Amino acid sequence: MNEKLGSLNTESRNPRSLNLDQLSSLEIVTLMNDEDQKVIEGVNDQLPNIAKAIEIATSVIKNGGRILYFGAGTSGRLGVLDASECMPTFGTKDEVQGIVAGGDYALRNAVEAVEDNEEQAIKDLRALNASGKDCFVGIAASGRTPYVLSGLRYGKSLGGKAIGISANPGSKLGTVADVSIDVNVGQEVLTGSTRLKSGTAQKMVLNMLSTGTMIRLGKVYSNLMVDVVPVNQKLYDRARRIVMEATGCDAKTASEALEASQQKPKLAIVMILAMCSLDEAKARLAKADGFIRQAIL
Repeated sequence: MNEKLGSLNTESRNPRSLNLDQLSSLEIVTLMNDEDQKVIEGVNDQLPNIAKAIEIATSVIKNGGRILYFGAGTSGRLGVLDASECMPTFGTKDEVQGIVAGGDYALRNAVEAVEDNEEQAIKDLRALNASGKDCFVGIAASGRTPYVLSGLRYGKSLGGKAIGISANPGSKLGTVADVSIDVNVGQEVLTGSTRLKSGTAQKMVLNMLSTGTMIRLGKVYSNLMVDVVPVNQKLYDRARRIVMEATGCDAKTASEALEASQQKPKLAIVMILAMCSLDEAKARLAKADGFIRQAIL
């Protein structure tokens, strides 16, 4: 094993789980659950950096750029997951995109060697027409994956903003990134299995980064996802309930407003609360940068 790699928290042996193969099922899950508490503590320590990342991402999208997640293995898959869920939840188009090393095939299959391919990261980002307007978010549990480091350096060379997310304090990503979110989760229960605590930490950070950014962009009113895209019955029912909760109207009124607004809850809410037409609701929201509270004043 590479000595430097072996010294990382994510690769070191956890003294609490040295007898892991001798534990009962209940003892295994008890130990894992206990260790998972360290994820909460580690993320808590990084909240100021996560907040900085949200401000960067918000500014980038406001200026016509995108959030581009990229990583290898579990890290890359988590980025793709977060990006893919932004469209139905927040009505995004291409503002948040995810790349996993090895492409879509790697979402379901192990493609381990590609994480060492620095040139492939650049090719993958070029395929998305990455530019200096974008925010590059490199995700790597070790904080040193060549594919991810190369992608961040490329993003910086274009003039873009760079954010690193890792599970090792003082990661190499931090030497490149404008903001480095290094969550100290300690050693994994199963040595080197970074799909465990490291993956959980990365998922939590991505949840905060994307959700916080969308809130700052006006895609949330109170605690309601007012830009949800109702593409199925469940989401249509949710959109109707969102309109009802936001305005206090009945189901019939909410349904009629959604129909008139072409199934856009945010517009429906403004139409009801401001007692205005669809065109006026659009104008109000445009003037208010998409924020309902300002649009209904």
